[in-house]
Amino acid sequence: MEFYRIQLVAIVSLVLLFPSSTIGWGDDGHAIVCKIAQSRLSAAAAEAVENLLPKYAGKELEKVCSWADHVKFIFPWSSALHYIDTPDSLCSYEYSRDCKDENGVNGRCVAGAINNYTNQLQSYGSDTQYNLTQALLFLSHFMGDIHQPLHVGFTSDRGGNTIDVHWFTRKQNLHHVWDANIIETAEGRFYDSNIDEFINAIQQNITNEWSDQVADWEACSGNKTTCPDIYASESIQAACQYAYKGVSEDSVLGDDYFLSRLPTVNLRLAQGGVRLAATLNRIFG
Repeated sequence: MEFYRIQLVAIVSLVLLFPSSTIGWGDDGHAIVCKIAQSRLSAAAAEAVENLLPKYAGKELEKVCSWADHVKFIFPWSSALHYIDTPDSLCSYEYSRDCKDENGVNGRCVAGAINNYTNQLQSYGSDTQYNLTQALLFLSHFMGDIHQPLHVGFTSDRGGNTIDVHWFTRKQNLHHVWDANIIETAEGRFYDSNIDEFINAIQQNITNEWSDQVADWEACSGNKTTCPDIYASESIQAACQYAYKGVSEDSVLGDDYFLSRLPTVNLRLAQGGVRLAATLNRIFG
């Protein structure tokens, strides 16, 4: 394990020199998911997570929640694991149909990755062939990705990446609006650009507004440890109902779009954090 920790530090050093140009939810979005999750861990899961985290994380999962985005150039095989391409306009997801890479290899999508790294982490505490630190970092990141609606988007526009829009006066693509712009605008407008205040607001909603839904978010049918197919189905439906709706090439997205979509972003961040915690609690007992 110590060898893997040294290896991981070396990889992070390279990342600092060559930052990624494509960030999942955005660094803030992934940090929100991971901070919510870590606050909900059982004692056993919290201890396991702290044991697996690299030392530079300072026992804080949020500090390495975007790691998987930054190492795509080191692990090019991982790029296909961040998303799912679904048939245009069907607004539905099926694992057997959609969870494959551009070469048709089954299981190569974010849902397959969540299953894979969940299975790897279940070997914690025994002799294992797996790098469990990397498995934790990948799982934590991918649980955020699968809750971003456009990470389960249409094939032809690559989840909104090829739809050029204006976010207020700034040119962007639709995918980036959902990755980062909505979150950043909310932080600046409502929380004095303080991510901790944004997280506190979402935490309060989990405790109050959504308290009667949390048990359903956490649950998995059939005694499964994690249920990414459910999360992916929710995301493509949200993509159709909110992300894509009313948007075309060169659309100007301003207050109407921002204020009507922010509740969905907040909800998906909350669900991602709650479900990551529930998954880790089931893994580590």
